[in-house]
Amino acid sequence: MTMTPVDSLSNQFEAAVYRKITWRLMPFLFLCYVLAYVDRVNVGFAKLEMQQALGMSDSVYGFGAGVFFVGYFLFEVPANMMMQKIGARHWIGPIMAGWGVVSACTFFIKGATGFYILRFLLGIVESGFFPGVILYLTYWYTQRHRARMVAIFMSAIPISGIFAGPLSGWVLEKMNGVGHLSSWQWLFLVEGIPSVIAGLATLYLLTDRPSKAAWLAEDEKKLVLLRLQEEEEQKSKAGQSGRHWGDVFQSLPVWLLSLAYFGTAAGNYGITFWLPQVIKETMTQKFSAIGWISAIPWAVSVISMVLFADHSDKTGERRWHMVLAATFGGVAFAASAIPGISGSAGMAALSVAAAALMCQFAVFWSLPTAILSGSAAAAGIAWINSLGNLAGQASPYAVGLIRDYTHSMRPALLLLACAQMMAALLILLVTKSKTPRISRMFAESKKQNLWNQGPFSL
Repeated sequence: MTMTPVDSLSNQFEAAVYRKITWRLMPFLFLCYVLAYVDRVNVGFAKLEMQQALGMSDSVYGFGAGVFFVGYFLFEVPANMMMQKIGARHWIGPIMAGWGVVSACTFFIKGATGFYILRFLLGIVESGFFPGVILYLTYWYTQRHRARMVAIFMSAIPISGIFAGPLSGWVLEKMNGVGHLSSWQWLFLVEGIPSVIAGLATLYLLTDRPSKAAWLAEDEKKLVLLRLQEEEEQKSKAGQSGRHWGDVFQSLPVWLLSLAYFGTAAGNYGITFWLPQVIKETMTQKFSAIGWISAIPWAVSVISMVLFADHSDKTGERRWHMVLAATFGGVAFAASAIPGISGSAGMAALSVAAAALMCQFAVFWSLPTAILSGSAAAAGIAWINSLGNLAGQASPYAVGLIRDYTHSMRPALLLLACAQMMAALLILLVTKSKTPRISRMFAESKKQNLWNQGPFSL
């Protein structure tokens, strides 16, 4: 059978190829991130009983929740460079199994020291996953599809909240004393084991690159590789950042993007690690009800972020999507801090803030991947993510300190609002000169008339 030359392939064929890739890769990557995020943030629910059982203050809890990101910061860049060398399948699988074991072992802790150590280790083990997947997507998708794919992948964050909230509430309410363990111990155990299973499955289910995909026909492989090659050539012609990993640390846009991501991550982890406590103080003290109520902001978020990213992909516009989402997030956080606001109104404001945060995540990673390539992309993605995620240490700890000193959540929410506004201003600054270049790349893509034939189009 004679294969169709790549240059004569129809738009319908190209859309079908990307649809095939998406359905093969994204559901499993999505599931992996759900498990990763549950293991990262289930401490927010465990706090409701663990803090009193172990005699922790809010600041001790906040520091321990956030020390995860110190380990994450120290090992993220080398982890991503390693994945580029040995491949996604043999890298992501073992680290998933590793973080499942570490997370489950949190049920052994007896005090603050053990809590700090295991959270730090969890950050080290998990440091290679998220930036590794963002890099992995660049092996398969061009810039035209990438925001939508990142949105699908990162929708695991709100989805994890939708499912983990009710599950965590049920475990806290029903499992106390079973097997002579406290309910918070069962929480870590029950939610850690699935990651170990998924890590083993990764070794069989992931394919490192298009050229190694036995499930793609030869003409399908050629198409994907050609599109990626064309994009690299466009970046080169546009004079975008170099291909060497060392270029990253000399790039002002990379540093500014890191600070912008810090502002976004600060808002995210401020909600994630403290939302159950806020609900307990303002709405209900029943664990199962806290679990179900905590799912509301994430249910709103998952719909918002996918629609938002799809609009950004179709228009080819990144800058103002990101800026407007960050601004809405800042306003929503500030609204939730209004004196005398009711619990339900405060939850509505935090739901808007959570949706705005997820919209930012969906679009943000299209910015660095549009200006970096080669080993610079591997190092740059990891560096931006590692620096930005230091907010995961700073934000929960700052909230804990504020609560210890003021016995109020209001100043902490205003701090998160300021972090969001900082992110909006930095994106305006860093994209001022880059936007025309990125827009030209999207203009070329639009000429191919593929915008309404995305990976999920039927």
